[in-house]
Amino acid sequence: MKKAIVIALIAALVIAYFAFDLGDYLTLEGIKRVAGRVDAFYADNPALVIGGFFLVYVAVTAASLPGAAVMTLAAGALFGLVLGSLVASFASTLGATLAFLASRYVLRDWVEARFGRRLKGVNEGLERDGAFYLFTIRMIPLFPFFVVNLVMGLTRIRTWTFAWVSQVGMLLGTIAYVNAGTQLARIESASGLLSPGLIASFVVLGFVPWIGKGVVGFIRRRRVYRGFSRPRKFDRNLVVIGAGSAGLVAAYIAAQVRAKVTLMEAEKMGGDCLNTGCVPSKALIKSARAAATMRHADRYGLTPVEPQVPFREMMARVRRVIETIEPHDSVERYEGLGVDVVEGRARIVDPWTLEIARADGAAERLTTRGIVVATGAAPFVPPIPGIETSGYLTSETLWDAFAGLDEIPRRIAILGGGPIGCELAQALARLGAQVTQVERGNRVLAREDTDVSDLARAVLEEAGVAVLTGHTAVRFEGGALIAQSEEGMARIEYDALIVAVGRKARLDGFGLEELGIDTEATVDTDEFLATKFPNIYAAGDVAGPFQYTHAASHQAWYASVNALFGQFWRFKADYRVMPAVTFLDPEFARVGLNEREAREQGTEYEVTRYDIDDLDRAIAESETKGFVKVLTPPNKDTILGVTIVASHAGELLAEYVLAMKQGIGLNAILGTIHSYPTMAEANKYAAGDWKRAHKPEGLLGLVERYHAWRRG
Repeated sequence: MKKAIVIALIAALVIAYFAFDLGDYLTLEGIKRVAGRVDAFYADNPALVIGGFFLVYVAVTAASLPGAAVMTLAAGALFGLVLGSLVASFASTLGATLAFLASRYVLRDWVEARFGRRLKGVNEGLERDGAFYLFTIRMIPLFPFFVVNLVMGLTRIRTWTFAWVSQVGMLLGTIAYVNAGTQLARIESASGLLSPGLIASFVVLGFVPWIGKGVVGFIRRRRVYRGFSRPRKFDRNLVVIGAGSAGLVAAYIAAQVRAKVTLMEAEKMGGDCLNTGCVPSKALIKSARAAATMRHADRYGLTPVEPQVPFREMMARVRRVIETIEPHDSVERYEGLGVDVVEGRARIVDPWTLEIARADGAAERLTTRGIVVATGAAPFVPPIPGIETSGYLTSETLWDAFAGLDEIPRRIAILGGGPIGCELAQALARLGAQVTQVERGNRVLAREDTDVSDLARAVLEEAGVAVLTGHTAVRFEGGALIAQSEEGMARIEYDALIVAVGRKARLDGFGLEELGIDTEATVDTDEFLATKFPNIYAAGDVAGPFQYTHAASHQAWYASVNALFGQFWRFKADYRVMPAVTFLDPEFARVGLNEREAREQGTEYEVTRYDIDDLDRAIAESETKGFVKVLTPPNKDTILGVTIVASHAGELLAEYVLAMKQGIGLNAILGTIHSYPTMAEANKYAAGDWKRAHKPEGLLGLVERYHAWRRG
């Protein structure tokens, strides 16, 4: 109702403008005629004329009617330079603010519902630098006055900021027009009031705040470096600490652009992903899946058999997989690419200098223009009583420990219900262990929607895992984990204990704290991945907020490019479309929002769900568990987020990742040919379900009548 009143008032002003031919008065000739008549009345009634003029000016600008420039000339003709400038300045600001508020009240919710994701970056930029942007626009007369008011109303810039910046930004232009208005009789055309030189002056003045901001930033950067002596020459353009996913990509990029780069690694090339994470776990999962297929061969019309698991040989296969991939990340490969690879430890002693302790015992110092910290993360071990003597393993240490065993441990306790804990629990249970998984929360995969985590629990239990949610580990004693729940204490005895409750950034021993770089949980970085020192960057797990290999590689591009070329231009890290996969069987994959996150953010959404058990290829392969769930804005095909649970869900997700990145909607996916029979058809069928739910019933009714008429 209130919106209708606002719209009605604006409409009334617009109708009056045309009905009473008010536009004739808001022309140069019209103002000249009126000014001559008003002079005598103004002399007798100055307050009345000033007040009436003020209200008319406000009404014209609030309704976004043409004539603000002519009204400003009239202010000069009627009131002179000083009073005219004062009246026009405040009237234009008040009118602009009313137009701003009307646009915001009437249109912003609709615009955000339709373009919310695209406007997110704009709103973040305006929240940070809105005053600078607005001032620049106001200073340049080429930007239409009313357009600026209406467009700014659609953003989240604060009203007070809009008002005061508009008044200051328009002041010089207002004075120029008012001054011209004092010579109204000599003016032939309003278009000639602003000469190219004057416009150029306004443009320069518009960028003065940005220049000032740059100067302030320069001074702040200089202040950060106070007390440090900057080398006159540098040994390297870039030094990268850590040869995991982020470090390898950063060093590769630097070498490709012909920078002199050193890559430091204290342990193994390839980092956690190659040696103790992604690669060995996926090799283990594949062996476990083969065992499950043998055990349930009757699903495929074959005789099921209980698999024999020569555990030492199976773990040797895992080792061979790592060794096969190792050359991709090897010292030899990167040296061949032009990277100086140093095996040893690095410590930053000042913003441009590192102390290098080589693995062969040699020590040296290197100076460098830029540094990328990519030291990764390590498993977090919670301080639970008795854990130090519990014989616990982590996702890093279990591979060497298991490699020396002839048989899989009979009883395995896994602490943690996140992706790592779930993947290991299912795999080890399928290989014959009695696995008990203990999770403090009420659900496994707690970041996912309830239907997703419920299905994850079901597939774990189907594999033989005893899933104990709502159980908090309180101590370890005598080869057992003691956990407390609402039902009381539970004693879980084990032959092997795996702690998988999360990971923490590797922050110690690199000189970060000594330099005053914030390292509370991760290295504190800005949107460009720079630390408090503009030449020191961080990427990967050590920087957060994600702990995915592909996120580390993604960040490494920004960190290395900004470190090498930031003096010209820096790029903000873009996390808008970040996929994630949990490699259970079936796989659990997601990109963008799920329902829980959408509710928490207050984002309106619709859900389209396509169940995999209706897909021909899934039926043929007896892989019918799962679904595709797509979130879209109400009545729009824009993709807000997708969750897929299915065999090879990680591969299926790629189509949606591309679609979201490129702004492609469900209609386009529906119109894309997908090979038959493939699992990828699930994406098309999900899009088809969305289309059916939004079919134009009214139009279809007319079409039905048309066909009936055609039949006679």
